[in-house]
Amino acid sequence: MPHQLHLNLFIHGRGHHEASWRHPAASPLPLTDARYYTDLAQKAEAGCFDSVFLADTLGVGDDVTHAPRTWLEPITTLAALATTTSRIGLIATCSTTYTEPFNLARQFASLDHIALGRIGWNIVTTWLGSAAGNYGGGGPLSHAERYARAEEYMEVVKALWDSWSDAAVIDDRVGGEYARPGTIRPINHKGQHYQVTGPLNLPRCPQGRPVFVQAGSSETGRRFAARHAEAVFTAQMEKATARDFYTDLKRLAVQEDRDPSHVLILPGLSPVIGGTETEARRIARELNDLSDPEVGRKRLSGRFGGHDFSHLPLDKPLLPEDFPDPSMVEAARSRTEVIIGLVRREKPTLRQLLAYMAGARGHVVTTGTPEQIADLMADWFDSGAADGFNVMPPVLPAMLEAFTAEVVPLLQRRGLFRREYTGTTLRAHYELLRPDVQFREAASLGMQASI
Repeated sequence: MPHQLHLNLFIHGRGHHEASWRHPAASPLPLTDARYYTDLAQKAEAGCFDSVFLADTLGVGDDVTHAPRTWLEPITTLAALATTTSRIGLIATCSTTYTEPFNLARQFASLDHIALGRIGWNIVTTWLGSAAGNYGGGGPLSHAERYARAEEYMEVVKALWDSWSDAAVIDDRVGGEYARPGTIRPINHKGQHYQVTGPLNLPRCPQGRPVFVQAGSSETGRRFAARHAEAVFTAQMEKATARDFYTDLKRLAVQEDRDPSHVLILPGLSPVIGGTETEARRIARELNDLSDPEVGRKRLSGRFGGHDFSHLPLDKPLLPEDFPDPSMVEAARSRTEVIIGLVRREKPTLRQLLAYMAGARGHVVTTGTPEQIADLMADWFDSGAADGFNVMPPVLPAMLEAFTAEVVPLLQRRGLFRREYTGTTLRAHYELLRPDVQFREAASLGMQASI
C-alpha cells in the first residue's frame, strides 16, 4: 500500500478561531455537554480520521469573561468517547508537571482497555502560572526543570506499563490461578523527583502502552520528541519552516536510534472552507469581525509569560525587539519562537498579528475551496513537510462537516487517504509497531512474585 497521510481532529472549544463561539454556525450545545464531543468524534470517525485529540488547561484564563476556554476534563471525556465510537483513535492531554506518574499510567492503561487499543497520550509540561497556584501554591517551574522532571516521568510510566508481562493473565478458573507467578514485578524506582514502587495494579494494555504524542518545538522539546514521541503536533506557519522542522526532527530521531518513520509529524492546519474563494473569504471575515483585539492582546501576553504588551499601538508595524527574548521565556517557548519568526519575516502590525493568532494561535490558517485545501495538504505531504495534519476547524461542527464532506473525498481520490479503516488500534492507524514489553521475570531478579 502506498504511503498515505494521517489526519487528527483537534477538538478545541467551539472551534479554533477565538471568536468561533459567537459565530452562528457554531454548535449551540454547552462545552460541558458530552454530546458535543461525541458528535464530533463520530463525524471524524465517519470521515476515517486516524484520531481525535483533546487539549487541556489547568487554570482559568484571565480573559474568560470574553473567551470561553473551559471544557470537560479530557481523560474523563475520552472514557465517554471510547464507548460511543469503535475505530477512531482517542488522544488526551495530561501534564507531567502536575500529575503523579502512577495515577497517569493507571488511567491511560484503563482507557486503552476500555477502548480496545485506541488511546494516545499527549505529553505536556505545564507552564501556565495559574496552574502552579492550583497545585501546591508555588511558582511555575522553569523550562529546564519541567523537562528534567518529564524525562524521569517517562522512565517511570514506561516501567509501570511494562510491569506486567503480556502473558501474565491466564484467568484459569478451574485451576484457581489468575496470573502466572513471576510475571508481575515491582519497578522500585528511586529518582530525583519520583519514588514509585509499582507494579501497576492492572494488566498490560492492548497497545502495550498508549501512543505517545508531543507538541514541543523548542530545542529541548525536539530532543524530548526524538526520544519519546510517536506523533508530534507542531505549529508551523509556512511550508519552508515546516520542512526544516520535519527534516531536523527525523534527523534527531535517527540519532536516538529510532526509525524516523515511527515519529509522525502533523502540523496544525485550520482551513476556512467555502464553495468558492469568495464564500471562504466571507466566512473568514465574519470570524475576524467578531474578534476582540484586547482578548488577543491578553492571550499574546500569556504566550510570553505575562509580558506587558499594553503600550504597543494596534496599527504600528512590529519589530522583534518589541518582544522578550524567547530564550528567557519560561512559558511555551516554541510558540514564542514561531510568533517572533512571523514578525521578523512579515513585519505585521499588532492588529494584524492578533487577527492571525485569533485564527489558530500560530498554526497554518488557510482560506479557500475544498480543491485548494486539498492541494495545500498534498503539496506539504509530497514536499516532506508533513506526515499528515492536525486538523483544527475554525468553527465546530460546521467546518469539520465541510472538511469531511468535501476535502476528504478529494484526498481519497488522489490516493492520499484511506477510504476505510484497515486496523482496529491507534497504532495500526498510525502504522506504528506495538512495543515489546521490557520485562524480566521476577525469579531472574532474585525476587518473589509480586502476587
